[in-house]
Amino acid sequence: MKILLTAINAKFIHSNPAIYSLRAYAGEKYRQNIEIAEYTINNKTEEILADIYNRKPDVIAFSCYIWNRETITSLLAELPKVLPDADIWLGGPEASYDAEYLLNKYFSLTGVMIGEGEETFQELAEYYYTDEQEIDDLAGIQGIAYRVPSSTENEICFTPPRQPADISKLPFLYDDLASFENRIIYYESSRGCPYNCSYCLSSIDKTLRFRDVSVVKEELKFFLDNKVKQVKFVDRTFNCNKKHALEIWKFLLKNDNGVTNFHFEIAADIISDEEIDILAQMRPGFVKLEIGVQTVNPETLKEIRRISDINNIRQTVNKIASNRNIHIHLDLIAGLPYEDYESFRHSFNTVYAMEPDELQLGFLKVLKGSYMCEKAMDYELKYTDTPPYEVLSTRWLSYDNILSLKRVEEMLELYYNSSQFEYILPVLQTAFADAFEMYEKLADFYREKGYLLMTPSRNYRYQVLLDFAMNTELSSREEMLGQLLVFDLYLRENVKSRPEFAKDLTKYKQTIRDFYKQEENERVYLPDYSDYDGRQLAKMTHIEIFDYPVWEDDVNRRMKRLASPCMVLFDYKERNPITYAAKFTVISNFSTKEETTE
Repeated sequence: MKILLTAINAKFIHSNPAIYSLRAYAGEKYRQNIEIAEYTINNKTEEILADIYNRKPDVIAFSCYIWNRETITSLLAELPKVLPDADIWLGGPEASYDAEYLLNKYFSLTGVMIGEGEETFQELAEYYYTDEQEIDDLAGIQGIAYRVPSSTENEICFTPPRQPADISKLPFLYDDLASFENRIIYYESSRGCPYNCSYCLSSIDKTLRFRDVSVVKEELKFFLDNKVKQVKFVDRTFNCNKKHALEIWKFLLKNDNGVTNFHFEIAADIISDEEIDILAQMRPGFVKLEIGVQTVNPETLKEIRRISDINNIRQTVNKIASNRNIHIHLDLIAGLPYEDYESFRHSFNTVYAMEPDELQLGFLKVLKGSYMCEKAMDYELKYTDTPPYEVLSTRWLSYDNILSLKRVEEMLELYYNSSQFEYILPVLQTAFADAFEMYEKLADFYREKGYLLMTPSRNYRYQVLLDFAMNTELSSREEMLGQLLVFDLYLRENVKSRPEFAKDLTKYKQTIRDFYKQEENERVYLPDYSDYDGRQLAKMTHIEIFDYPVWEDDVNRRMKRLASPCMVLFDYKERNPITYAAKFTVISNFSTKEETTE
């Protein structure tokens, strides 16, 4: 007897903690007969089908979410053809809230695990490992729905709901890290959510539970000792219990290994000064915070049952950001009730002005089982029938509006969230009424040029942005804009092929050679390159000559006019852990006099 726990992830770097938790909870008695298979949505259905067939499972259990439902339902149609005797079960949110529909539509489906699955799966494993399985025995397993085979009318049986588990008693999932090499580790220190946001399934689970903090510390120490790259907490609101959050953050601060980073989703308007003080002491890049703002429209916030104080959020973000050591990710959702195009523009500009390291412009997903789904008709909310059930229009937003926001989202991803245009964007924004208009007009420019259908390469996007700027009131400052773009370009990459708008450095070749020769002997600016001579230093780093103001103070981004022209050294061995920008140094004591060709 073999049970195959199957996950189909969105990306290779993702893992699925649910199936590992099911196997761990089932215990050693069944562990050797429970196999795990992970794929991605980029795998072809026929490839997944073939791999599952070759494993020859007797029972197949899928973990079902909005990103993989289409792939899984395709497999439900094909698996009985190649494995006719295998039982098939579904679990996860996409199955839990749609069990009856799935069982009625897919006759290959044996049953659905509803809600939390650890105890349910353990009992199912015990059921399958008994010498003789009687279908009536399933009636004694709480938290499942299954088709009664003896019924002539395709009767579906729902057993009583399973009570929430004591998550402190759940076993640790990651005793063997071999399966998670080069992948994100997901970790859970609480289940449930204290809030009632109408678009979120977490609001349905009112049983907020915390894993014993002593257990959490022991498990986090395991990650730190093994120097895993990233641990992402899946707690819906990590800091909803101040004592719990503080203990964990203090522990991480004390045990930082210099390698691992931790991601938390928090509510910014409830965070305390004590928590902010702890965060301020963290190594740069050690902690990433995701903060769901979603909207600043008071009427919308009230309607979606979200308690949020935008002024508190702004103050908190500013306090945390002032230390430049925490990666801050802010979220907005387009398509919420009572938010029209202009209202969303205001929400966007308000949150953009907080200068997060990343701003995610998401679109409402109308999840089955959510209050938002119940209110869809009242809101004239239209959304896709297939996952991810994304908004198409509302009473306040037309489909045209949604398409416009989609284009703004694409520009935001390419130019802001990439962190590749940090210095040009604030200057470019001065040509527009606000930040939203800048991205809106940039999207129009992309559309006119046909770039939306064929996205320009990363390096060519700098040229595209310059072309766009030439259509604004900044067109008379082309040389200055070009040098800002060069500055941004070399902050990210030591490109060998210089763009057309870059300054010709021919007249400064000897000056640059002299600098590297002097650095080879003195090691003033590049002490970490002691094993390399001047010629090698010139290849591994970059020097640029600027005629226009550069930012000497990287933290506060103040423009300061230096002696013109000035020399800037880019060091790619040392990078900002938050933006990945190279360290740059203004070489103030080196002559940049132009050389003659005589």
